[in-house]
Amino acid sequence: MHDQHIEEYFAEFEPPEGLRAELLRREILLTGGTDIVHNRIVSEVTGQIPHDRWHRFATQHVSFPEEVSKPQPDLVVMERGRCQGSGWLVPASDVTLLLEVVSLRSADRDYGLKRSLYAAGRIPVYLIVDPYDARCVLLTEPDGAGEGADYEVQRTVSFGVPLRVDALGIKLETSPFGTLPAVTRHRRP
Repeated sequence: MHDQHIEEYFAEFEPPEGLRAELLRREILLTGGTDIVHNRIVSEVTGQIPHDRWHRFATQHVSFPEEVSKPQPDLVVMERGRCQGSGWLVPASDVTLLLEVVSLRSADRDYGLKRSLYAAGRIPVYLIVDPYDARCVLLTEPDGAGEGADYEVQRTVSFGVPLRVDALGIKLETSPFGTLPAVTRHRRP
């Protein structure tokens, strides 16, 4: 199937109730509901980002030029005044920060595929919050293209240690983030 057909199909695709759909490098991924710890973390992060300066959208699809991908991060943050139109896609060029909270089945994707995709899309800040490892990984300075893209700067803090997010002008308090029992993963980040 041609890339244009995949994107057209995805634009019209209605996932079954209770599932969310993402297009990630030509693959459609369906995921189920999230844990309350996951939702609490998204809520805690959202509440610490100043509403008067930033739009904070949960589960908003993002459009990446030159990628057949339409991910739906847990949180999309962009300056007020950006993306004034309507529609179901926010252009990556309007985004300042994307947040993914690691779930039982998303770790490899969040630390690998999405890290590469977001770097290729020049997202300035990618924040991974991992309730299984009780840590936050802040990635900045995207570099490269395609699957080889990555972030040049990585800062990791354990829950309980404040995390400075310069792009938003905040110090993120991580102590309220809940944890989940550790799991064995196929690939360690």
